[in-house]
Amino acid sequence: MRNFTNVHDIGDLRTAVAEALEVKANRFGYKNLGENKTLLMLFFNSSLRTRLSTQKAAMNLGMNVMVLDVNQGAWKLETERGVIMDGDKPEHLLEAIPVMGCYCDVIGVRSFARFESKADDYEEKIINQFIRYSGRPVFLMEAATRHPLQSFADLITIEEYKTVERPKVVMTWAPHPKALPQAVPNSFAEWMNAAGYDFVITHPHGYELAPEFVGNAKVEYDQDKALEGADFVYAKNWSAYMDPNYGKVISTDRSWTVTAEKMALTNNAYFMHCLPVRRNMIVSDDVIEGPRSLVIPEAANREISAQVVLKRILEGLQK
Repeated sequence: MRNFTNVHDIGDLRTAVAEALEVKANRFGYKNLGENKTLLMLFFNSSLRTRLSTQKAAMNLGMNVMVLDVNQGAWKLETERGVIMDGDKPEHLLEAIPVMGCYCDVIGVRSFARFESKADDYEEKIINQFIRYSGRPVFLMEAATRHPLQSFADLITIEEYKTVERPKVVMTWAPHPKALPQAVPNSFAEWMNAAGYDFVITHPHGYELAPEFVGNAKVEYDQDKALEGADFVYAKNWSAYMDPNYGKVISTDRSWTVTAEKMALTNNAYFMHCLPVRRNMIVSDDVIEGPRSLVIPEAANREISAQVVLKRILEGLQK
């Protein structure tokens, strides 16, 4: 594997999950792969789980790790061509990227949607420039439209806890005070569709996701109806995708908060969320703290998903 940006890069999901469980049982079994190899982790946006889990995964594989907070520890970067650089950005990304590539073997990039232009966000300009100009394998630590390391961890978690071959998985929108990107719900939908689960997306009118991510999922605007018989409930907020409201908050309806009453409609479902979570907006205290909450095992599996991806990239470098 050269780059990792979406579910298609990981190949057969059964094979990937089996590899993940093997890695989880023997985290240091491939430490020789990363010897004398360096991972550069670039953060254009804040991180907790992604930073810690990916760095730990690289260390498990014997890699050296460098971490750069682009907006705090580096020159401000211009990203557009043709700009007269007479402002506060003294360096262009097109010079910075190949320079970064000189110092490492693998690059991980975290860069959120800016909500300035839907076209720019969904064309993934920043990530694609790293892939094109760095000369190194590149993997996403969340981009404008996807968060595949999170979705891979979600898949591993569901496979570990499911009791039927094809569980019903419901992704429900929930209220939030700020405009959040569609990256996590897009990516989760992409991976759940690829896994072949009974997958349902529920949200208020106006929060429809891009059709290429919705895929064959059933879309249900009645949250209570969607939750009936669910085996897993994945709660997540996202801002509007459809024009003219792209990147906007168009509802904070608290009736969509996942509560014990909502979970009682399910088939004793497990609760999932990528974290960080706004308690008593996204989910009530009793649900997230309850015995069916998987948010901590889910977060722990972020180390495993990252390690499988890095393992495969390192194996590719040996060929």
